[in-house]
Amino acid sequence: MLITDILHAFAQNPTDPVYDHEWQPPRIALGPRGFVDVPSGIHSIGHEGDAFCFDNETPFHAELIPNVRISRHLVSNAEWLAFMKAGGYTTPSLWAVRRLDRVQNEGWQAPGYWREKDGGWHVMTLAGLKPVDSAAPVTHVSYYEAEAFARFAGKHLPSEAEWEVAARAGLLADAFGTAWQWTRSAYLPYPGYRAAEGALGEYNGKFMVSQMVLRGSSLATPAHHERVSYRNFFYPPARWQFSGVRLAEFG
Repeated sequence: MLITDILHAFAQNPTDPVYDHEWQPPRIALGPRGFVDVPSGIHSIGHEGDAFCFDNETPFHAELIPNVRISRHLVSNAEWLAFMKAGGYTTPSLWAVRRLDRVQNEGWQAPGYWREKDGGWHVMTLAGLKPVDSAAPVTHVSYYEAEAFARFAGKHLPSEAEWEVAARAGLLADAFGTAWQWTRSAYLPYPGYRAAEGALGEYNGKFMVSQMVLRGSSLATPAHHERVSYRNFFYPPARWQFSGVRLAEFG
């Protein structure tokens, strides 16, 4: 959170301050691209065992996974630039009315922290303002943008259960350490969830309304904090987090 807050603050500064001159973005996963089948049927998801977890990762429970395919890789900046060039931010059919209102009222034309400069797109990073790397995964996009892009691509966002089953099966490149990945799942309690008594019950349960789930982890997430069952959550318009997109399609 400190890293994301620092970058957000620096991105508002017209002098483009640098947090770390030596900072480098995470390496992009190699290997074949495309979509892979998620094992269908009944699968258990959530946290199992006695190791640390947050209360919203419990209880371990069964979910029905349909015939669905999920992208091995995250959506890239090159794909996002194509979305922009095709008028993605100005095509009403890709956006619900209130979402389009947000786009227009806040002047969204590109992901958060992107700026058009000297005839090209740049992005504010922890190492300062840098040219957009077309091969890198897109980050700092909201759920609204992620869902609009999925419509543009003729796909949809995976559910959090589909994501977790695919991740457990080792099907996903860049599942961790690059960008949190929006899902189409609303942030709701798992079946049988009970908020803990006392102050601990205030931590996650009270936020289970009007937010969407993200899975995986980002470049700012400590490695020891990564878990396949981790449920991150933000309001749909949020763009300040290292949030990206992974697509899915029905089989």
